[in-house]
Amino acid sequence: MNQFKKLLIIGSVWPEPNSSAAGTRMLQLISLFKEEGFVVTFASPAMDSDFMVDLELVGAVKKSITLNCSSFDTFVKELNPSLVLFDRFMMEEQFGWRVSENCPNALRLLDTEDLHCLRVARQKAFKESRPFIEANLFLEEVAKREIASILRCDLSLMISEYEMYLLTEIFKIDRLLLLYLPFLLEPLSSTDLGKLASFEERKNFVFIGNFLHEPNWNAVQYLKETIWPLIKGRLPEAVLNVYGAYPSQKVLQLNNFKEGFMIKGRAANANEVVEHARLVLAPLRFGAGIKGKLLEAMQCGTPSVTTSVGAESMHGDLRWNGFITDDPENFVNEAVLLYEDEELWLQAQKNGIDIINHRYLRDLFKDDFKEKIKLLQANLQQHRLNNFMGSLLQHHTLKSTKYMSMWIEEKNKK
Repeated sequence: MNQFKKLLIIGSVWPEPNSSAAGTRMLQLISLFKEEGFVVTFASPAMDSDFMVDLELVGAVKKSITLNCSSFDTFVKELNPSLVLFDRFMMEEQFGWRVSENCPNALRLLDTEDLHCLRVARQKAFKESRPFIEANLFLEEVAKREIASILRCDLSLMISEYEMYLLTEIFKIDRLLLLYLPFLLEPLSSTDLGKLASFEERKNFVFIGNFLHEPNWNAVQYLKETIWPLIKGRLPEAVLNVYGAYPSQKVLQLNNFKEGFMIKGRAANANEVVEHARLVLAPLRFGAGIKGKLLEAMQCGTPSVTTSVGAESMHGDLRWNGFITDDPENFVNEAVLLYEDEELWLQAQKNGIDIINHRYLRDLFKDDFKEKIKLLQANLQQHRLNNFMGSLLQHHTLKSTKYMSMWIEEKNKK
């Protein structure tokens, strides 16, 4: 086996592409590496779930690992990967020092998914009824942890252009440590559009999103309390179908047939659900990253109404596939207008196809990604010499995290 082509992915959870955009993203990354001939091992300390993907079917080896346990050292030394990808910064915190100690020549990548400190700072600002400002980021402990993790890694994959800006301009991270890599999709043609359900064949509204994700739960509450009653007053026959994985009892209790507010839980086929709705509603009031639910809407030819946070970094200079507004009254007016006006709806649908074909095609990014990996592997020593702050943080982390982890391991033995 080519030693240069062994990849270890360390995930906080097993990929669930039907539960979250993060699961879909992970399968896209695995596909890119497989294309380059990498032998992929996916390891996680998470429990198995009923909805996790069968990793063998995507050509990856599955391996369960344990937190704060030296058994990982034996495993990673024996595997001896040339490249390690941490799925979210928390996994780099837990296992990064072990990888560095046992496989010092392995290229260390971080897939951030989204910038956690941005999501946390926005959520805190929302709950405290104040506007979010970028300076808030410096006050978050999670920002210090996340930025340290980014600096310790050789390359971090960023899904959002705004987050690239925050890291380079606000946190002053060297651009050589970052790579913009959004969701990677296949092109959509007018033929594909013709296969989708027509305006007349569709009805009702849909919201879809994993309920373990706080921005989604907050958006559903906002819909229930503020937005949906106003839409229902204007469109008495309309129904809002709310789908999402892992609904809690408090989510299920919002179900109300009389109000046309239907909690459906996990969708067996998310694309089918979205494709048969006339409109996606996504009034997200905080969050970060790129919203998989809104890209999915575009792929299904379903226009959407969302907020500035929802659409952030998604459409560039292109027109949105619907409307973007942070005002609840405007949100309602534009949702009703789009629901009733077929000509406007068809234009919004075309806008979504343009966004996908100009900003998210796999072919736009795959070659640059592969070249970047090859370049880093060929020049890893110099790359690390140029990243002194990363080396400094790696040194101190090895000391502090290592001994804390060893203490926990010994404590667990008692």
